[in-house]
Amino acid sequence: MARLDGKVAVILGASDSRSMGAATARRFAAEGAQLVLAARRADAVAAVAAELGAIAIACDITDEPQLAALAKAAVDSYGRLDIAVNYAGIGGSGAILETSADLFRQQAEVHFVGTGLFIKHMALAMTPAANGTGGGSIITASSLTVLVQAPDHGAYAGSKGGADVLVKVAANELGERGIRVNSIAPGFTKSAMTDAYFAMPAVTNAFLKEMPLGRFPTVEDIANTALWLASDEAFVTGQRIDVTAGQALRRTPRPEEFV
Repeated sequence: MARLDGKVAVILGASDSRSMGAATARRFAAEGAQLVLAARRADAVAAVAAELGAIAIACDITDEPQLAALAKAAVDSYGRLDIAVNYAGIGGSGAILETSADLFRQQAEVHFVGTGLFIKHMALAMTPAANGTGGGSIITASSLTVLVQAPDHGAYAGSKGGADVLVKVAANELGERGIRVNSIAPGFTKSAMTDAYFAMPAVTNAFLKEMPLGRFPTVEDIANTALWLASDEAFVTGQRIDVTAGQALRRTPRPEEFV
């Protein structure tokens, strides 16, 4: 029996075949899950969904009615919702002294407010646990920048760090419903969002020096972690799982080291 047989999973942020969301969708499908995949544009996620026989839905994490509709689509299509994974995110950097109010708000809307509303609506759609059935697993994406502070990432890291606190509060509140809430903090991982950085050897060499395990995390590493958290094997909640190749034990290189 596959680890997710009979489970229904929503994955938000699976619009590119190279993304963590797409890798997680493939891993979940291989383990028997039925999937609803979402991104801001339905056409962007359609190709990944078609590959896996999944449903594709348009959903912007900053739009609460769309999040409610995403959860409803899973229940309407499959009769239940067991797993919800949020990889939605945006980039944005700048020194604190140069960061505009708009950038602070934009990062907070996606990573903090959006995460809170994602947890809210996915949890509302999950059947409360009773006699060993029901409940569920909610997983959201944290960041290496929360663990080892990087210059010029105050708005980004601050919003991600706030979401980590939401995870702990939600885990405490939702435990009585049998719902586990955790986050994954990816390290410097090659994905659709980071391709440009991986094209610069000076950047990758500097980062690799700070990874005790000697290689970069992959989207498959993130997907494997999500699979464990989604499965009934993971009796944990309110935790952040760091998948950083050990970089969280060291530091983030500074831009002047990219030579």
